Amino acid sequence: MSIKKIKLIWDFRGPAAAKTAEHHVIHLKEFIAAEKLQLNITDVQHVNDMYSLAFLVVEESEMLKVRDALKPHRGELYNP
Repeated sequence: MSIKKIKLIWDFRGPAAAKTAEHHVIHLKEFIAAEKLQLNITDVQHVNDMYSLAFLVVEESEMLKVRDALKPHRGELYNP
């Protein structure tokens, strides 16, 4: 049985969305290191000029701790 992975997502909109999402990933990487999370999967997706998102993938067992600490806008099952 494989471990479920959850993709936690932060949405950024507006002309500064891309830069804001990229900056947010820096903080997500710091959090991964500080909390010694099982996974080290985080990145940015640029949807268009006015919408980008940052995401962090966590194991299901860590999801509540990370969600409560970082307050993502939404989440979904992660399928690479």
